[in-house]
Amino acid sequence: MKSVKVSDYMTRYPVIFTTQMTIEKAVEELLRSQQRGGPVVNAQQRVVGFLSEQDCLAAMLRATYHQEQSALVEDCMTTPVLTVRSDMSILDLAEQMQVNKPKLYPVIDENNRLTGLIGRSEVLRAMDLCLGDGYRRGGG
Repeated sequence: MKSVKVSDYMTRYPVIFTTQMTIEKAVEELLRSQQRGGPVVNAQQRVVGFLSEQDCLAAMLRATYHQEQSALVEDCMTTPVLTVRSDMSILDLAEQMQVNKPKLYPVIDENNRLTGLIGRSEVLRAMDLCLGDGYRRGGG
């Protein structure tokens, strides 16, 4: 199981956001992609924040109640962002997910550039495929 890497199960082309994108545009992208959130990147494709559905809901509620102009992603994104490396083992990530609560992690390379996105569903899928036969035979 240690040989199974994040790169084997990550989404390679996730929806990404920029700091100057409007929340309305970000919400359109999230809904179209059915992702629960996504990394915010700079011009060098380095992760500078994370925008979740919850962040978007909060921004849209504020705009509704206060009749504000459209917010930008940079006003609503979460920082700092917990990231993982593509060469990390799925088992190590599963252990990390027990301590840290993000549901989605941006995946970065050795130059800290975004290479993908991985979430709990992908980790569960990897563990199920790798361990599935063994625990199913054991009486489960």
